[in-house]
Amino acid sequence: MGSCERPVVPRFSDPEIEQASSNGRLLTMEVEFNTECSYRCVYCYADNGPTKNAMNTGEWKDVLGQARDLGARTIIVLGGEPMIYPHLMEMVEFMRGAGLGVEIFTNGTNMTSAVARKFRELDVTVVLKMNSLDSAKQDMLAGKPGARRQIGVALDNLLRAGYPGPDGKLGASTIICNHNYDELEALWRWLRDRGISPYFETLTPQGRASGNDALVVDPIRLRDLFSHLAEIDRKYGFNWTPQPPLVGAECLRHRYSCVVKTDGRVIPCVGVDIAVGNVRERPLARIIRESEVMGRLRNYRENIKGPCRKCERLDRCYGCRGVAYQLTGDYLASDPWCWMHGEEPPQEALLPAEAERLVPHRRPMLIVDRLLTVEEETTVEAKVSKEMIFVGTDGKLEDSAFLEMIAQAMAVHRGFENRDNGGANGGYLVGARNFKVYGTAVAGDSLKIVVRKILQVGRDIAVIDGKVFNGSLKLAEGEITIWQDNKKAAG
Repeated sequence: MGSCERPVVPRFSDPEIEQASSNGRLLTMEVEFNTECSYRCVYCYADNGPTKNAMNTGEWKDVLGQARDLGARTIIVLGGEPMIYPHLMEMVEFMRGAGLGVEIFTNGTNMTSAVARKFRELDVTVVLKMNSLDSAKQDMLAGKPGARRQIGVALDNLLRAGYPGPDGKLGASTIICNHNYDELEALWRWLRDRGISPYFETLTPQGRASGNDALVVDPIRLRDLFSHLAEIDRKYGFNWTPQPPLVGAECLRHRYSCVVKTDGRVIPCVGVDIAVGNVRERPLARIIRESEVMGRLRNYRENIKGPCRKCERLDRCYGCRGVAYQLTGDYLASDPWCWMHGEEPPQEALLPAEAERLVPHRRPMLIVDRLLTVEEETTVEAKVSKEMIFVGTDGKLEDSAFLEMIAQAMAVHRGFENRDNGGANGGYLVGARNFKVYGTAVAGDSLKIVVRKILQVGRDIAVIDGKVFNGSLKLAEGEITIWQDNKKAAG
């Protein structure tokens, strides 16, 4: 499917979103039943390989029931290509029988007349991939000869089945890129004239789109396109304020939605592809409630950084979190492709980031080097050198250094998270528990420190699970307790 598919649903009310966000509940959920796809779209985030370690229909039904119990009204089916999932109709009938709305994003594969009629009977919303009306261009973007013809056949079958109907239920999903930019205004009119809801969105630089600069539309040209489409839409009776990444709509999905992958992993969205848990291991409610990543996204107003933090549209917009994460490594960074601030992200916002920029420590007391990732677990790099105060004359690293590395790794994490509030504040290592050392390191080794906060006690005390690796070899692990001075960050 596309870079960051958007549900075809009416906008939820502000109170509904606030309640879902505050109470760890859902309004929608996106699912990927399979990863196989009949296309090779040049902009797609997915690898479209064979589905591995997939949940069975019984597991899926359990997860869908959990989502319904958490308040989800609609399930958005992504992929892969859903229409080649062998149990799709069974799952659609189950979801409708459970009172859940169903939206399917498809490239039109296997959309026969009979399937289209069955979907209409079940009141399923269908969103058809349509990036161009030009056959050569559509086929090129889809990575498959004959794609435009297949989409046309699927559309004809849907129209004959009674779509779009008075209640809509038929949309066209379009990725904005340089290859189709010049025809998008005409395509928008073409869809509106036929009662088909146009869902245009910017791409996310991941998967096959990663590094493909030829696809990327300059933010100023994006602004012009969004503004022109807003003018066109007013003639059709639709009024909206242009803002990225969705044309004519707001993307606040992280406040009330999530994605469940084929193998049970839960991620905030397809762009922020950080695994925050697995429904095979923990209930969905616990995953949503316990994930620090999801909690920060749900409370984005307090956590977002850079120009986005000061934007007048902050209550209604946070740009594209997927673009921010894929380009900077930070899911809370400002959207670098947003035309509203027109600034490149500051260098210290990009990962990997030098530790010295993020903490008050200085060498020789600073013994970690770079922040690599900030996800559910944070990864920091440390290169062992002879100059380190914890390295003996024999070139070996003292065991006590592992404790300090874990504490400093968390300090670097906090400095990165708080950099818009003056960076990291003071902190102290106050205790260790179940700490074990399995090996040693020597000068020249490059270590990875992986830390995860497992408990917050009040405002200032945190319990951290930490591990130190040399390649795949685990050298040390355990829990540490740290005191953090949060007064400045809180103010």
